[in-house]
Amino acid sequence: MRPALGWSDPLGYLSDLCIASLMIVLLYRRPWWLALPVLVAWALLTVAAVELVSAVGRLPDAADLQYLGDPQFMASSAAGSLAHPWVVAALSIGLTLWLASQWTGRSQPSPRLHRHAWLLPLALLLAHAGMQQLRSGTAEPWQLFNLPHQWLAAGVGNAQLRLEEWLVGDSADIPPPTEGLTRLDLNGQKLLPAPGRSRNVLIVVLEGIPGAYIGANRQALNSSYRENLMPHLSAWAERGMNTPDYVLHSHQTIRGLYAMLCGDYDKLDNGTPKGIEILTQSQRNRACLPAQLRSRGFATHYLQGAGLRFMAKDRIMPHIGFDSTRGLEWFKKPGYLDFPWGKDDRSFFEGALDYIGQLRRKEQPWMLTLLTVGTHQPYSAPAEYLQRHKSRKQAAVSYLDDALGRFLTELERQGVLKDTLVIITSDESHGIDGVRLASAWGFSLVLAPEQDQLPRIKSGVYGHVDLSASVLDYFGFPAPKALSGRSLFRDYPQGREIMSYTNGMLRHHDGRGTLTECDFQQRCRYYASEGFIAERAPLLGQYGGRRARQMLAQATALDHSLLRTSLNQFYQFGSPTIIRLKAQVQDDWTDNLIGAQYLELPKGSLTRVRLTVRATGPKQKVYILLKAKEFEQDVPLDIPAKMLVTPEKPLQMDFTFHNPESRKAFSFHLLGYGRGAIEVSDFSVITESAAEPQGAINKLPLSENGDKSRAI
Repeated sequence: MRPALGWSDPLGYLSDLCIASLMIVLLYRRPWWLALPVLVAWALLTVAAVELVSAVGRLPDAADLQYLGDPQFMASSAAGSLAHPWVVAALSIGLTLWLASQWTGRSQPSPRLHRHAWLLPLALLLAHAGMQQLRSGTAEPWQLFNLPHQWLAAGVGNAQLRLEEWLVGDSADIPPPTEGLTRLDLNGQKLLPAPGRSRNVLIVVLEGIPGAYIGANRQALNSSYRENLMPHLSAWAERGMNTPDYVLHSHQTIRGLYAMLCGDYDKLDNGTPKGIEILTQSQRNRACLPAQLRSRGFATHYLQGAGLRFMAKDRIMPHIGFDSTRGLEWFKKPGYLDFPWGKDDRSFFEGALDYIGQLRRKEQPWMLTLLTVGTHQPYSAPAEYLQRHKSRKQAAVSYLDDALGRFLTELERQGVLKDTLVIITSDESHGIDGVRLASAWGFSLVLAPEQDQLPRIKSGVYGHVDLSASVLDYFGFPAPKALSGRSLFRDYPQGREIMSYTNGMLRHHDGRGTLTECDFQQRCRYYASEGFIAERAPLLGQYGGRRARQMLAQATALDHSLLRTSLNQFYQFGSPTIIRLKAQVQDDWTDNLIGAQYLELPKGSLTRVRLTVRATGPKQKVYILLKAKEFEQDVPLDIPAKMLVTPEKPLQMDFTFHNPESRKAFSFHLLGYGRGAIEVSDFSVITESAAEPQGAINKLPLSENGDKSRAI
């Protein structure tokens, strides 16, 4: 399969032999009914790895394996379509032939393996580890590992790290300072002699688009990637200011939005997104870009093509300063496509034009942030696009490009570009197989009235953490010290530090020509690289041990910029919003009624949940379900499977559960069905130490009008 997938690498073939020999040793002469489940599980892992790499450009880590146990998640993600169905066919044929051989050979005893046969997989595993240490080039994880091998290697790396920490002790590891990463730096040379002439700000965020899709970026960085999937965006890039070396700090939409709108690194791991953590803050949220512009007279608006409640955007966006936060419910016209996550891109941008038209009829300057969803897995595109392209992903990207091209052309025709600062970027990167650092390669295209004074190619390394400071600097507004980053509208004579965590790789550029990558085995390699994103970079060396732990400690220090601990926190996900229910629940994700997703629950803590749901109209009869998932795998809760709610009998619930081990990516899914509407006035999640007295929690406003939640 490797040559057909473009995954050829000597270490990859060696890894396949490692797993093959290991399975032979474990399953040889075992009963077929014992061996078959193991082989089926391995085949499913292989299919999942191929599909995830094809969809979002990364190999599953050990935590992602738990997703495979949820049929609804798999069905929702694939939506009945696989990028490589031939892989399923090939594995199915292989399993069938194996079963046939077991049946035909059932009466013939098989010879025993040599008693030292287990040494073969061990020798291959050690050879793979040794060759990794010696290799000088770079490759993607899926080119180097068979998925179970990667999982095994990650476990060994974690065990080694814990052993080193136990032997050395915490006092030996002092994390490097983070000032270079968190400093607000507006000391560069201004590109514009005076504050910008724009009256308004438009930020267009494209779901999952990597910087390699823009021709000017590919040319500036001498990229070998040649596919021109977004010709319209590339054409507009010739008319604006592009930043080719633009870094995305993490995966996941809410993390990208937080970094760009609040000028701060989101978590460089899988912990609770800072967008949710900022709900506990009453000062830091005022430093975010929407709040800063609102304080200066702008009307601030957020519009996305999906529902708002997932990941609590219905609460996060107002909290960071948006006057108006709109989602799927705002769009009244039917879409051109049925897409499980929301509006297709053509429908979305047509609606966005109407929204901008409403803003322009008012005298107040405005800021509008737009977020598309059509290029999210499983990808949305009409039949004619699917026929023209090799994959659904490519078809969806092409459909987005056409819709975006029409949108920008219409903005120009209406005169919006004459008085509006337009920044086009992406929330994250779905990656490109075979393109180095594609998972961290973003883009920033600036269209401004002063375009003749701005360079077409902006030199230097920038990232999402710089966007808020850049917009404020463009207008000549003072930036609050709580923000991090540099301004895109200044030139800097020296480099800067910057970090990223994508595809399981923690990356750090020191601003002095060295890029360091630390993998899931806590093994770090450092390269000579003038910038962050580069086609290739010479390997200078590698290390582990204390230096690797210091790199991890530096990322951990950035993770705690808002909260030093996940303990003693109070999150309120309820609101007075009236929610109209469907007749049946179709999907745990798109039908979720609250935004309590991807929480981190520390080891040894106690989590308390309080829930109040009422039916809002007479003679209503609805049913409520509450599920919990960790990495999308169901976690049992000691509560009824479904609960009846009527106007006379609201649902009130208060329960607790312990966390004997740390939980990450822990999500609550509140679901409802029936005829009528409900109000989830209270959904409180409190995480506190099991040893501390109850009530030692940080409280969070229930609503933006100042009403406070009651402490339990």
